[in-house]
Amino acid sequence: MKEEDNLDYLLKFFVKGSFILFIGVIISKIATYGYKLVIARTFGQEVYGLFSLAVMIFTLFDSFFSLGLQSGILRNISLFRGKNEFNKIQVTMRFSIFITLLTSLIAGVLLFFLSKFIAVGIFHNSELTIFLQSFSIFLPVFLFCGLFHVITIAYEKVGWYSFIGNILSPITQLISLIIFIFIGIKTNSIIFSYNLGLVAILLSSFLVCKFGIKRIFNKSDLEKKERYQLYKDLFSYSWPIMFFGLVVSIFSWIDSFTIGYFKTVADVGIYNAAVPLAVLLQVIPSLFLQLFLPVIIKEYSRKNFDLIKKLTKQIGKWIFLLNIPILIIMILFPGAVINIFFGSGYIQAENSLRFLAIGLFFYSIFNISENLLSMIGKSKIVLLNLIISSILNISLNILLIPKYGISGAAFSTMLSYILWGFLSFFIAKHHTAVNPLRWDMLKIFLIAIPPAVLLFYARSIFPLTIINMILMGLAFIFLYISLILLTHMLDNKDLMILRSIKDKIFHRFL
Repeated sequence: MKEEDNLDYLLKFFVKGSFILFIGVIISKIATYGYKLVIARTFGQEVYGLFSLAVMIFTLFDSFFSLGLQSGILRNISLFRGKNEFNKIQVTMRFSIFITLLTSLIAGVLLFFLSKFIAVGIFHNSELTIFLQSFSIFLPVFLFCGLFHVITIAYEKVGWYSFIGNILSPITQLISLIIFIFIGIKTNSIIFSYNLGLVAILLSSFLVCKFGIKRIFNKSDLEKKERYQLYKDLFSYSWPIMFFGLVVSIFSWIDSFTIGYFKTVADVGIYNAAVPLAVLLQVIPSLFLQLFLPVIIKEYSRKNFDLIKKLTKQIGKWIFLLNIPILIIMILFPGAVINIFFGSGYIQAENSLRFLAIGLFFYSIFNISENLLSMIGKSKIVLLNLIISSILNISLNILLIPKYGISGAAFSTMLSYILWGFLSFFIAKHHTAVNPLRWDMLKIFLIAIPPAVLLFYARSIFPLTIINMILMGLAFIFLYISLILLTHMLDNKDLMILRSIKDKIFHRFL
């Protein structure tokens, strides 16, 4: 297959796979926000804050005790598939299952016995103890969830990956939460429903791996010396990712931790109304990048470097093009967006949403560069970039939260995301000579300004009701898309993808 034909094939694969993921993510976001909304509105700010802190600690333990093996598995399977070395995949799997079983049991026991100290000694709230002790029982389930689930995307089983993680789990959590509340289980309904979603991921992803991927659990005939070398290579790549997972969890939750320490649990709950809304800016990148990493690793093993450069630039443009409207809406209407999803009791988080949205927008572009570093095995550099950004985040949080509260936390995180993105960009460019930025991005930004100005003007004229917001948002998006088309911002590859989508729609429905 010629390189240009291969590029077209991969771009179509990205769009098809991303569309499947998009449907899953939409359902996931609705179910996840519904789940958090039910908790926030049924049990109030304090219980929602306790739940947020418990999930934070739960995730920290998972990140550390997973040892980074999930990322190592993803990279190794993609590399070995590119070279048709299936016996090495089998060795990787059996070894990873054994290590995960061992570490997950240690993690569960450790969290159970540390629960009271964490709840009372650090957060000064004894009610957090029951959340942590209950979650500790399901830590082994959580660790194995990640292991089997990541295999499905490594084998490009996009439909199953999306269904299990984005549809089955959050819907299970939401429905079971409502049922448990209805039958009167009260606060424990949060614990039971959350962990039931994890069980759903584990069982379904294991069944897909067992029956949908051939030979993955078979014994390998790989020689002993080669096995030990494989273990060594796997740990060499994975151990920085282990700390990366731990530090990224700290980075994600340090705001909640510091707010909980300096302020109140209610402030944690208010802040965590802004966080999931800002994370919407990661939806578009995740649609592409979940497929991007295994694909470029496979092409890297085949030494298709020029193809990787072209893919990187095209995916970078798509992320920028699609994320700009979301950023503008969040900057202009933060209070209204929060009110729609969480209610007026969380409106204090509007400035936090603005800051977080700006930081995540920058990071969404440069996250591609982080994937390039993972592709070439520079996991230690990926970890170092995150550590530097986390140190900045922690330092600024300590300085700003006591005085500025949740707005100070969000401003700190914004600057840290921007620093993290720039570090990844410059270092990846140095090592790979691949630049995800295009001049088209500047033009797209300039094109987005007139619709944004009109939207800002309309905001001052019309009352911010839900209907008016929807109409103004639709008008803004229509004008933005029209200007993109009129100024010929879509290149041949973009048009090829649009024609492909149009042909499939007409073929299916006409």
